[in-house]
Amino acid sequence: MNTATLFRLLCLTALWIILCYLLIQGRGINLWTIFVIVASGIVVFVPLYKKYMRNGNGKA
Repeated sequence: MNTATLFRLLCLTALWIILCYLLIQGRGINLWTIFVIVASGIVVFVPLYKKYMRNGNGKA
């Protein structure tokens, strides 16, 4: 994984963490908020994991 890809992943992760923080601050912690955070994490990070981590350099 080159540095540009790593930088993009770190920026995306930081943005996701900030948005999760704002969601928790605005709505509080309950089961629905936890579900939304977990679901958004799956939607965002599973395809990236499949592309960059599992297959090496994104090659199928």
